[in-house]
Amino acid sequence: MSLTEVIKQEARALGFDAVGVAPVSDEQEAVGPGDGQPHPVQSPFLRRLFDRLTEWLRQGHHGTMAWLERTPEKRADPRQVLPGCRSVISVGMTYLTDHRANEQPGHGRIARYAWGKDYHKMMSNKLKQLEASISSLVPEAHTRSYVDTGPIMEKAWAERAGLGWIGKHSNLVSSDHGPWLLLGEVLTTLELSVDEPATDLCGSCRLCIQACPTNAIVQPYVVDATRCISYLTIELRGDGDLISPDLQQGMGNKIFGCDDCLDVCPFNLRAEPTHETTFQPSPVTLAPSLDELSRLDELTFTTLFQQSPIRRAKIHGFQRNIAIAQHNKPRPSSPPS
Repeated sequence: MSLTEVIKQEARALGFDAVGVAPVSDEQEAVGPGDGQPHPVQSPFLRRLFDRLTEWLRQGHHGTMAWLERTPEKRADPRQVLPGCRSVISVGMTYLTDHRANEQPGHGRIARYAWGKDYHKMMSNKLKQLEASISSLVPEAHTRSYVDTGPIMEKAWAERAGLGWIGKHSNLVSSDHGPWLLLGEVLTTLELSVDEPATDLCGSCRLCIQACPTNAIVQPYVVDATRCISYLTIELRGDGDLISPDLQQGMGNKIFGCDDCLDVCPFNLRAEPTHETTFQPSPVTLAPSLDELSRLDELTFTTLFQQSPIRRAKIHGFQRNIAIAQHNKPRPSSPPS
């Protein structure tokens, strides 16, 4: 069994549902004149990543997420994150459960990934174990792992590693797991056997574009975050008056994130629910009562969502989202006179 297959086998044993390997560069490194140190040749793939990111930023689609503007060249090239990086081991865990959200009036809607506990710590711990396994196999290898926390364009690397393709909603879609994979990666100086990049199977389908209630998918494969409900309910700080009335109306009863573009994906038909306990919902996240949540104070909010991704919205943002959802709540119709 090759080193690459041993690493993949270990990743699967740790509970990852998908694993693949991508090469960092299309080209060999060249040695710079006079210093004897390798200088990366800008490969076509890395250039496309950089151009895609900088154009998206130039359009202002990142909104107030200013950290995305910092060192875009680093985000587009893992070798600037881990010197000498040759391979990216991309992993995915499905977070789809067999539960359904309570859609009754008076309840809010929370994105599926936040139904359970925060996945970052759990997946990060598993990747640390994978790094330890790699180190035991090849002690001289250098590694660095991330779970949505580092300057890595993880969806692009997952696509290049064959886990799935980036759909028209800009999320990764797997033919086996649908759009429900949470991603992580291990950067390594090892030159591993690589997988074939995934093929885009979206075809002429436009269901995700049509499903977006705020028209955030401004063109296929391009999302304007400033119109996206996930951005509005999680990343945007400030009062409700920062959100235009048409976007507030489009938010409906969503109080943390949005799954509308994912729910309509035809590849959901092939997706199997996870057995990972971290992703299983609680009564609060599956059927959140708007009236009850509106009365939370900061201490109760912190205690209730101590191990939840919902903490990221902070109490002020969460209460703002709840107030908007309450305003959008259908009013009972008056009886005929």
